[in-house]
Amino acid sequence: MTGKYNFDKVIDRRHTDATKYEEMREKYGRDDLLPLWIADMDFATPAPITAALHECVDTPVLGYTTAPARLRESIAGWLKKRHDWTVGPEAVDFVPGVKKGIGLCVNYFTDRGDKILIQPPVYHSFRSVVEGNGRLPVTAPLHLSDKNYTIDIDALEQIVAKEKPRMMIICNPQNPIGIQWSEDILRRVAAICHHHEVILLSDEIYGDLVLPGQKHVPTASVSDEAAEITVTLGAPSKSFNMPGIASAWTAVVNPELREGFFAWLKASEFDTPPICAIYSTIAAYTECEDWIDDMLGYLSENSAFAIDYIHRNIPGVDAIEPRAGFGLWIDFRDTGLTHEEIIDRIINRAKLAVSDGASFGVEGRGFIRLNFGVARSVLETALERIKEAFADVR
Repeated sequence: MTGKYNFDKVIDRRHTDATKYEEMREKYGRDDLLPLWIADMDFATPAPITAALHECVDTPVLGYTTAPARLRESIAGWLKKRHDWTVGPEAVDFVPGVKKGIGLCVNYFTDRGDKILIQPPVYHSFRSVVEGNGRLPVTAPLHLSDKNYTIDIDALEQIVAKEKPRMMIICNPQNPIGIQWSEDILRRVAAICHHHEVILLSDEIYGDLVLPGQKHVPTASVSDEAAEITVTLGAPSKSFNMPGIASAWTAVVNPELREGFFAWLKASEFDTPPICAIYSTIAAYTECEDWIDDMLGYLSENSAFAIDYIHRNIPGVDAIEPRAGFGLWIDFRDTGLTHEEIIDRIINRAKLAVSDGASFGVEGRGFIRLNFGVARSVLETALERIKEAFADVR
């Protein structure tokens, strides 16, 4: 346990309609697995947020509600305080979720048949949203060398020049690997996009979850060129473990990029937050900083514990140390097993539900993503099961 909050407490989420249980049989073919797949944590949502929700429920009339100015002010204030990014409240607007926000941006800024660049292995919804909305995904895979993923800037520029995408989606920090991109890399990516007139859509839902010793660098903050072309998406959902509340935001610094987009959102009330989203978001960004600081310390300890356990106990298996988030990118390629054999052992021997690395792109074959945003005892149980499931591999 780190600080004053008890993250060691095991919370039983069965029979609460939790997705991690309700969709397990459909996804894995069985429902007796330890669920460490979907990207929410098992820690209790901070008390100020649940108190704000109780206040909403206790309101005598749940009528139409106009978002107060302090909603946008709380988001802008958080970005300044937490990430040293000065964004005026006028540059911030509500969207009903980051994935939904990606879909809205794809539909507003691009046309059917346009190409959109993604960087696998990456959040699988980038591809599904692009394809599902009639756009064409173009890939510039991350480069893996010596257990380190990087963006090949020269290759990226060649692909952008050749394919002429209308938009590039960057994951910053990166999911599933947990990379916080450096200011220099982000500046170079933005320069390429600016030169080729590519909209840069930055998914920063894990921005608040940089682990101790790291610093989140908002993409739009790195240069004037980046600010001119970047549309940022973020949310309190991952940060404060409240993804069941459909609350997210977009920040667009450039007025020329922003005004038409915000007007389009407003025309269909995509920018109109439900009452519970209003007050829980304000509470998260104004009353819960001590909670997230303690929680990040616990995540860091969990990450170190898991990597040390793997190195000491599971031959042929490795893991990349995450700099952000609560997903551990585990590498099974040296076991000599096929990807299908690896996943079969994880599910049917270890009895774990994890994210299949191949779901993030073919570049993820041989990997899994394991959610370590759980009590330490649950994480240890999962690692022990992996050890037993691969005990015959040397």
